[in-house]
Amino acid sequence: MNPFCLLVVAKAPVPGFAKTRLCPPATATEAAEIAAASLLDTLDAVAATPGALPVVAVTGDLGAAAGGDEIRRALRAATVLAQRGRDFGERLANAHADTAARHPGRAVVQIGMDTPQVTAELLADAAERLAHASSGAVLGPAEDGGWWALGLRDPRRARVLAEIPMSRPDTGELTRGAIGSSGTLRTLSDVDTMADARRVAELAPHGRFAAAVARIREAETAR
Repeated sequence: MNPFCLLVVAKAPVPGFAKTRLCPPATATEAAEIAAASLLDTLDAVAATPGALPVVAVTGDLGAAAGGDEIRRALRAATVLAQRGRDFGERLANAHADTAARHPGRAVVQIGMDTPQVTAELLADAAERLAHASSGAVLGPAEDGGWWALGLRDPRRARVLAEIPMSRPDTGELTRGAIGSSGTLRTLSDVDTMADARRVAELAPHGRFAAAVARIREAETAR
């Protein structure tokens, strides 16, 4: 497999800034702890993916983040970029463009930090499918109608993301139409609500994410 960029688009897990849809039942601090665990499990999968050049585009203050020290240590192995843009679609497009500028000529597989159940095997499969996709693009659908992964042999094509409405039930369909993707990856569930978090924790019970969800469920019961 040719080396490729594995781009993670992430939000610093700062209380009141990350994973606010988990509140309630989680507190803002608990939601940030879940977000930190999700990001760290994702970075573990990225680090274990053969042929991947890790790139992380971050927004927010890691100095104020839950798990900030551990996250910064994990990021030492990655190219770290600051997100830029007025809205999420523009930040995604710019993250691809900035990755291409730092690592010219590399294909890019982009994910978020909302699928902590992702594995190195799934990410390697995405890269392999991208290498053989006739359209030069692959898309990983999310159960809510969005998408959890986008692979592009030419990351400049991601500029269309700036024009696509995000976080809607038709975001995945609109992205597929704009990108012209012919390759489809496995459908995964994003973690947006606490119900999502509990379901994903059951699918990946051995990571930081599942442990964080379990701790917060215990705290919720105690309250």
